[in-house]
Amino acid sequence: MKLKIAAIVPMRHNSERVPGKNYRSFGGQPLYRHIINSLLSCPLIDEVIIDTDSPTIFNDVSNNFPQVKLIERPEHLRSGSIPMNDVLLHSVNQVEADFYLQTHSTNPLLTSDTITKAIVFFIENYPLYDSLFSVTRINSRLWDSLGRAINHNPAILLRTQDLPPIYEENSCIYLFSKETLESRHNRIGERPLMFEIDAVESCDIDEELDFRIAELLYQEREN
Repeated sequence: MKLKIAAIVPMRHNSERVPGKNYRSFGGQPLYRHIINSLLSCPLIDEVIIDTDSPTIFNDVSNNFPQVKLIERPEHLRSGSIPMNDVLLHSVNQVEADFYLQTHSTNPLLTSDTITKAIVFFIENYPLYDSLFSVTRINSRLWDSLGRAINHNPAILLRTQDLPPIYEENSCIYLFSKETLESRHNRIGERPLMFEIDAVESCDIDEELDFRIAELLYQEREN
């Protein structure tokens, strides 16, 4: 089945917790370039789109990635409080595709091979499943805010590797159609498929410490 898949990477110019993180140097080049290179190397992605309000990113993309489509984010969608789904609704109306893959510049360790496997996994299970999102397996004893066990019986001390796994939505990969996004105002459809990603690859940069850890992991992988 040949489906047109467009990849969307939304990026704001300003970030509160790690200033300028999207274009800050990471492993010798702006952070955002790592995920763009991974997407461009994926043979199943037909088009790569960056949605941004950043003149810095606009200029760098124009000079280094002429094959990437740039969408200027409208003023009313630039606040950090705007839900990502509102931003994506604007983006999917600018580009026609059967499905959209959304990821973040803050996932620099995500590889083209993993992205390709996620797309293949989804296509093989479509239309039984209408969307896909990536997850990280957690094998730990988890508790809620009231001190209640979530995934284990405190009276039975199982080894953590023997606990039933819990899966964390890691925001690395979402695959969805325009119809799903419009009808549910959500990237995750009524019949979503989970795709497990290695904990290292799913490393996401939210804080300064995350940036430093991710860069160390990147340098170790490259060496």
